[in-house]
Amino acid sequence: MTTDAPENTTELISDSQMTEEQFLRRIFIRAQMSEFAQNPLLMVRADGVHYWDVQGKRYLDALSGIYVVSVGHNNRRVIDAIRAQMDVISFSPVMHGSNPLAIKLANRLVELAPGDLAAVKLCSGGSEATEAAFKMVRQYHKLTGNPTKYKVISRYLSWHGSTMGSLSASGLAARRTVNEPLAPGFLHVFPPTCYRCPFGKEYPGCELTCASLIGDVIEMEGPETVSAVIVEPIGHTGGVIDPPPEYLPMLREICDRHNVLLIFDEIINGIGRTGEMFAAQTFGVTPDLLCLGKGLSGGYAPLSALLCRQHIAEAFWGEPGANPGFVEGHTFEGNPISCAAGLATLDEIVERDLCSNVRQMGKRLRAGLEGLEKHGIIGDIRGKGLFQGIELVQDPATKRQFDPPIGVEIGRRALSHGLLTRFDPHWLALGPPLIVDEEQIDEMIDILDRSISEVLAS
Repeated sequence: MTTDAPENTTELISDSQMTEEQFLRRIFIRAQMSEFAQNPLLMVRADGVHYWDVQGKRYLDALSGIYVVSVGHNNRRVIDAIRAQMDVISFSPVMHGSNPLAIKLANRLVELAPGDLAAVKLCSGGSEATEAAFKMVRQYHKLTGNPTKYKVISRYLSWHGSTMGSLSASGLAARRTVNEPLAPGFLHVFPPTCYRCPFGKEYPGCELTCASLIGDVIEMEGPETVSAVIVEPIGHTGGVIDPPPEYLPMLREICDRHNVLLIFDEIINGIGRTGEMFAAQTFGVTPDLLCLGKGLSGGYAPLSALLCRQHIAEAFWGEPGANPGFVEGHTFEGNPISCAAGLATLDEIVERDLCSNVRQMGKRLRAGLEGLEKHGIIGDIRGKGLFQGIELVQDPATKRQFDPPIGVEIGRRALSHGLLTRFDPHWLALGPPLIVDEEQIDEMIDILDRSISEVLAS
């Protein structure tokens, strides 16, 4: 594979009179810039499950970029579909109509979706999809005679996006407090963190207090004021929070009982990541609304989607004078280029049966992570398919955490050895592309094994 990308940061700056630090300070990224400028990571090309940086160093992508590159880097089917579409139409007049690719993608998603998820709102990113979900539930309740239902219940340690509404639903204090005050009407409850139960109980004797409490909150707030409950089927930012099998069915029953809509945020969980096309299928529960993003276009174009069930879609159908439809719009919604990427990505997953590969490679990944227990610092292994994580503890018997934590040090050591992962102070996660093979899974585990050994030795 050839590339005309710059070979290093100096070449990237070219003839500019700026220093490297001045050059880098002109862009904000998801890190403190003063730290990034000391050791910048600039990727210039990618292929399959690998990246290469400006220095020519190769990285094994055990994170799919950020759970996005579902069908691998440099996927020719997706690239060719985008190129072909660019010769036809690149942008359609969204204020006045749609385009064939958007309609085709919406129908394809409905065909693949579980239950009676029957209509689709296309967006550009995950935050837009969750924002659209919150607007849809409020508008739905108003259209169906329940205008006072507006509150949304979500979970601590969750992440639903960076826009103000999606951030308000999120439950990460570090990302919320710097932006407060946030939007009103969002309530938070504890997630199903069985390994560290916030109620001091143990599964299954706990009777799933974390789920039943949501029903209690709805009743205490007043069911007539609560519009929806939003959850990631498997939470990410709290350390891959994998719920007990009864948890999501209980939420489904609680929401049905109180006429509260259940929203699944599958922006990370969906599109094959857990071993089925949708996490809803993995857990056997159909939500009222389902948000998709990230892997939906394989990382080749900005694309996300909101799916809703038949009875919700029907509430927005009627005479314009009495029913305005779903009042929500974005400039790049249903973009033909993005939809071409999404359709090609779905074709890759279905025709190559990548969900089966996810299940098989997920078992191999789990076995590899279990092998790391020899280091005596793996407290818990969580997740499903190619979305798994480990919690790091100083003493597995007591679950005592490291002080100071070592998760970031292990993650950075792995990165120095060419392994891209998701790491926090006390946990580390992997989510490689759905095309990953046995040899690549084993290489990921080997690098992680080596990195843990080096950090513990130091």
